[in-house]
Amino acid sequence: MSTPDPGNRDLRAALNDLDGARNWMASICGPHGLQVSHPERLRFHQSGTVLRSMATTIGYVEYGTDVTVAVSESSPLNCYSVSLPVVGQQELAAHGKRWLSDQDCGLIVSPQESQDLAITGNCRKLHVAIPRFALQLVLQTMLQRPVETPLVFQPDMDAAAGDQASWWRVVKFLAGEMERSGPSLGQLYMSSEFELTLLKGLLLSQPHNYSEQLANATAPTPPHYLTRARQFIHDNAREPITLEDIERASGVSRFKLFDGFRQYFGCAPIAYLKRYRLESARRDILDDRSVRNISSVALGWGMSHLGRFSTEYKALFGESPSETLKRAARR
Repeated sequence: MSTPDPGNRDLRAALNDLDGARNWMASICGPHGLQVSHPERLRFHQSGTVLRSMATTIGYVEYGTDVTVAVSESSPLNCYSVSLPVVGQQELAAHGKRWLSDQDCGLIVSPQESQDLAITGNCRKLHVAIPRFALQLVLQTMLQRPVETPLVFQPDMDAAAGDQASWWRVVKFLAGEMERSGPSLGQLYMSSEFELTLLKGLLLSQPHNYSEQLANATAPTPPHYLTRARQFIHDNAREPITLEDIERASGVSRFKLFDGFRQYFGCAPIAYLKRYRLESARRDILDDRSVRNISSVALGWGMSHLGRFSTEYKALFGESPSETLKRAARR
C-alpha cells in the first residue's frame, strides 16, 4: 500500500511485490533492474520527502530480503543515488571493482554507468536521490560556466570522519526532523536555499571529476549592473521581454552585458532567460501534480513555441515535460 501526500510531498510505500517495489523506486530514481532470489520474502518499505525546488528526495529504504539493483548505461538513472545503511550492508560493483557500504561508509551511484548494487535483507538505509539536472545546474553555477562532460563521483563516501561525515550528519538530522516537524519548520526544510546548501555541500565534500576545477574556481559577487539585469529577468520572465529590455535594465552596453553574463553566469543573457523559464516551468509541474495542460505552463512562462519548449526542456532535464508530470503524479 502506498500513500503519497500531495501537500507536503511526503512519500510512503509498503509493497510485497517485485514489480511494485521496482516501479516505486523507478519513479524516484529512474529505470533500473531489481533481482530478488526469494520474491515471496520481499517486504519493501520506503518513506521520504521531496524537496520542492529541485525535487531532491530524502528518506529511508528497505527491501526485507537480499536484492540486487542493476543499473544499465544504456538506460541510465535520472538521479544520483546517495545512500548510507542504518543497519545491514550493501555492496556496489562497477568497473571490475567492489565497494562495501555500512554505517560508516555510504555509496554514490552515478547515473551514467553500468553497475550492480547488492543490498542485504536486513539493510535499512538513508537514501538521497538528487536529479541529474539539479546537480549539473548547481555545479555550473559554482564553476561559472557550462558543464560538458557528465559529473561522476567517487563511489565510496566516508560517514565516520571528515567533510563527508559532516554532510551525512546534516542529512540524518534533516530526515529525522522532516518526520517530526510542524508546518513552519517544514517550510524551512523544503526551501530552495536549504536544498541548494545540501547539493553544494555534496559537491564540495565528495571527490568527483570536477573537484579540482571547483577548488580553483572563485565566485566573486557579480557587479551591480549584472544584479539589476538578473533581477529584471526574474521579475519579468513571464512577459515577452527582449535583449534590448535586459540591456536597458542593466544600464550598460550590450558588449559589456554579454561579457559579464558569460563571465559570471556562463551563458548569454537570452540563454539565461530561457534556462530560468524552463526551470520555473519544471517547478510548476512538480509543485502542482494536478496540472494536466503542460501547454498552459509553457505559455505562462513566455514560451509560445511548444515544440521548441519540449525539445529544450528535454535537452536540459533529460526527460520530456510529460515524463516529468507522469513521474510526479506517481508520487
